[in-house]
Amino acid sequence: MKVTRIYTQDDESHFEDTEVPLGNLGSGGRFSEPVTTKSVIFRETDSDYNLDFHPAPRRQYVINLTGSVEIETGLGEKRVLGPGSILLAEDTTGRGHISRAIDGEARQCLFITLD
Repeated sequence: MKVTRIYTQDDESHFEDTEVPLGNLGSGGRFSEPVTTKSVIFRETDSDYNLDFHPAPRRQYVINLTGSVEIETGLGEKRVLGPGSILLAEDTTGRGHISRAIDGEARQCLFITLD
């Protein structure tokens, strides 16, 4: 399963494409190894959401349910994450990243906190 990771190196955020391995467990589907989590936070942003540079408040998965978000690193790299996408936010130090609404859409997502 594909996961976009954002992390800090030299005080700037960077993207990395990762994949969570899934085992073949038969008729129940394919599963990853368990990931220990701390909590789940439900979030909705407005259609004009535009958050300037900020580090992630904690290590967390961000799973987009509806709408899209554009994430921009300090180096200017941009990615658009739409419904069903998974972001592993680990840029908890440094300048962080910018988050913007796309196409004037509100967005619903889940934060699955790891720390």
